[in-house]
Amino acid sequence: MILFPAIDLKDGQCVRLKLGDMEQVTVFNDSPGAQAKSFEDQGFEFLHLVDLNGAFAGRPVNGQAVEEILGATKLPTQLGGGIRDIETIEMWLDKGITRVILGTIAVRDPELVRQACKKFPGRIAVGIDAKGGKVAVEGWAETSELTIIDMAAKFEDAGVTTIIYTDVDRDGILTGLNIDSTLELARSTSIPVIASGGLASIDDIKRLLEPDCAIFEGAISGRALYDGRLDATEALDLIAKAKAKPNA
Repeated sequence: MILFPAIDLKDGQCVRLKLGDMEQVTVFNDSPGAQAKSFEDQGFEFLHLVDLNGAFAGRPVNGQAVEEILGATKLPTQLGGGIRDIETIEMWLDKGITRVILGTIAVRDPELVRQACKKFPGRIAVGIDAKGGKVAVEGWAETSELTIIDMAAKFEDAGVTTIIYTDVDRDGILTGLNIDSTLELARSTSIPVIASGGLASIDDIKRLLEPDCAIFEGAISGRALYDGRLDATEALDLIAKAKAKPNA
């Protein structure tokens, strides 16, 4: 299991939102590059980046901050937010992003996802954000009629490398991951799934390391890492020990 530390970017700063609301924002670091280097120094192996302004604007907005992160660390990175066309995908991959996350455009134009997967094999992820069990779009500001299962099914044979599933109703409020819903999704598709939204403590890490969650590629942690509720060293040690077990 991979634990992805989240760097959410708003107006060039590292922030966390509450329930996906851009008005309920906490700034945790003015320097995205320094934050990324800190996560690298703590032993994380992969970064999760989101251009929050871009998700609402429908185009990249925090490009300078993303490039600062890429320049500050050698860690692989995945990036979502405001990526709506092949040109933008190619631009980010050329700049050094490991894989891009397509969210709103995956709902609006599934064929573009398929085209991107063919052109950039192994480098396209789909973000499925859910409110009340339905897929949310446009930076979580709107809800579609698609269920998360229906959404995943659209890309079963497309070549998507992973699905990042976020329960928006839990995001940023530290109530714990929605394991049941994430398991339901993961069991419905052959695409690897990353759990996101609400990871609150070491108890969530322990739950993710139980046998039924072995189906997940990993999980994303945001606020809990920033405010100290989740100790990075303890979490990464637990994951390393689980991987070292003969049956892991």
